[in-house]
This record gives sequence, structure tokens and C-alpha cells, in this order.
Amino acid sequence: MIAAVASGKGGTGKTTVTASLATVWGGPLVAVDLDVEEPNLHLFLRPTIEGREKAHLTVPVVDEARCNCCRACADLCQFAAISVMGSVILTFPEMCHGCGGCFAVCPEKALSCGQRELGEISWGRSGPVDFLSGRLRVGEAMSPPLMRRVKGRLQQMLGSVGGDAIIDAPPGVSCPAVNAVLDSDVILLVTEPTPFGFYDFRLAWQAFAPLGKPLGVVVNRAGLGHDAVYRFCRDQGLPLLAEIPYDRDIAAAYARGRIVADLSPELRETFLSLRGKIGDLARQCRPRKAVHA
Repeated sequence: MIAAVASGKGGTGKTTVTASLATVWGGPLVAVDLDVEEPNLHLFLRPTIEGREKAHLTVPVVDEARCNCCRACADLCQFAAISVMGSVILTFPEMCHGCGGCFAVCPEKALSCGQRELGEISWGRSGPVDFLSGRLRVGEAMSPPLMRRVKGRLQQMLGSVGGDAIIDAPPGVSCPAVNAVLDSDVILLVTEPTPFGFYDFRLAWQAFAPLGKPLGVVVNRAGLGHDAVYRFCRDQGLPLLAEIPYDRDIAAAYARGRIVADLSPELRETFLSLRGKIGDLARQCRPRKAVHA
């Protein structure tokens, strides 16, 4: 099972939930930080890093001696990563999305494979939990290609050791957030009972529900008094899987990089129960056919 922990906005407690779930999972698990622009799961799990590797994207390099400036590549590229000006052909590697279409349409085979560094993938162990993370290169504009490399590494790890995976997804509803949850079996939406929290939670539901995957909700900072999230979950039939109380001690522990599930027996039981409900949701809910992905 792959469970993705997502949220409509940053700061709702997504990483808090991911880290606590990882510590109480009770079986083989890979904890994955796919928030590659600002990964911070390692601050809580504090893994021993066992390996690192650079991730690259294949970009075109032009052999000007073979190129006849036919414009086939430039006409195909929707991102202006290749431009032909008269008898001059220019490439812009930072704009390339790595689709490979230019290689396929070039009649003169004038394009060879170059590389653009996307960032770094690291892996290791945090106690009994396997750890995997990506970190985007400073200046790199596109995170989904690096995220796909991280997910490829995840599939290798799951193939060799088995078990489950829990993904700390990027916040929001943009391409990186959707890319992070595409391969998951269950999506856990973390929100907070505030007007801003509810607004972004509803956007997340609108973005992820059409994927046809089982959805569950965790309300962090429960007790602030705003009940729109609860009404929405009831109206849409979204299961409320757990509530984490609005508590100063929890906020202080988070600021120090501590695992919330370790603060008290009651909180540990909350996350143990949540872990069981995620498994139930994955087994009981058959995903609907995706309307749009």
C-alpha cells in the first residue's frame, strides 16, 4: 500500500502526520519526502543517510554539421526549448521538459542526448523505517521530473524489501502535488478548522477527488471553533479519520523537531488508530475510474 499525505496549503501539519505515522506503522515501511522544493521530513525522522545520487533530465544537444534547420523540432516543442532563426538553431536546456519528442521527429538525427541536473536523491534508515527523499537543485524550475526519479527509486525499494510506503506530498494543488499522489492507493488530506484552512482544503478535494482514489481527512489543531470543514466532510461523505488537538505543547514539540505521536499515550493511540483506518480505507474502497488526471 502507498498512502499519500497531502494538504491544500502549507503549514497544516502534513509532515507532522507523516512522521508520526511512520513511527507507529508497525511493519516494513518506506517514508518518502516528495516535497522536493523544501523537504523537511528528515528533521523529524533524523535518518542515517546511506546513499546519495544526482538526478538528471535528458535534454537535446544539436550537431550543427548534420542539422538542416528544417524546424521540425522547434515546431513540435511547446515550451520553446529549441528555436530556429534562419540558419541558426538555439537550445534552451532550462526550458526543456524532457519529453523526447525532438529526438523522434528530427529527420537528420542531428540531436544527441545531453543532461540537465535536476537535484539529488538520498536514502537511508530511521530506526526500522526506510527513508527516501529528493531535493531540487537551486535554480531548477520543474520539480515533477525529479519527483518521478524519486518514485522510480521507491518502486525499486518496495520491489526488493516489500512493505508499504507513506509519501509526504508537496502542499497545494499544482502539478507537483498531483504528481505526488498519482501512484498512491489512499490520499490522506490534512487540514485545519480555520477559514483559510477550509478554503484550501476544498480546493484540494476538488483537485484530488477526480483521481478516483479513496480519500480520508485528518483535522489538525482541532478545537479552534470553525466547523465548516466538518460540515463539508459530512456533506461529501468524506471519512474523518483523526483529530489532533489544538495544543501549545504539540506546537512546541513540532518547533523542536519532535515526533507528536511520542508526546503522550493518547496521541500515540490517535496515530495507531489512524494507521489502522488508512489500511481499512485502502481495502474497503475500490477506486472509481479517474475522470481527469
